[in-house]
Amino acid sequence: MRFDLDKTFHLHEQSLYLGARRTALIASNLANVDTPHYKARDVDFFSVMRSVQRQDNAEQTTLTDARHMQPGGGSALEAEALYRHPYQANIDENTVEADVEKAKFAETAVHYQTTLTFLGDKIQGMLRALKGQS
Repeated sequence: MRFDLDKTFHLHEQSLYLGARRTALIASNLANVDTPHYKARDVDFFSVMRSVQRQDNAEQTTLTDARHMQPGGGSALEAEALYRHPYQANIDENTVEADVEKAKFAETAVHYQTTLTFLGDKIQGMLRALKGQS
């Protein structure tokens, strides 16, 4: 049986990349909290990860005819940064809300740490399997 590390770790890789990218966007938003006309940006983490998962599942199907639809989906590398709509308008048209950004930052940190934990557990399981341990 063939074992493909790329397929095994692909979802985790994409999640970590997206988490790092989102952290950078949030940090940029917080750095510009007092910049007039600055528009807060973010990446829709769950939407992008669903798209990556669909892509991974679609690649597992076998195309038997060149006229069949090609698998489509997304990649965290291609995720578009969207503008965030503020809960409350600001007089200088800046859409950064520090409390919202801090909450999004904490959420992203939890997702990032969770992905690292899952990845570590998966690697430990693989190492146990290779050593013949249960």
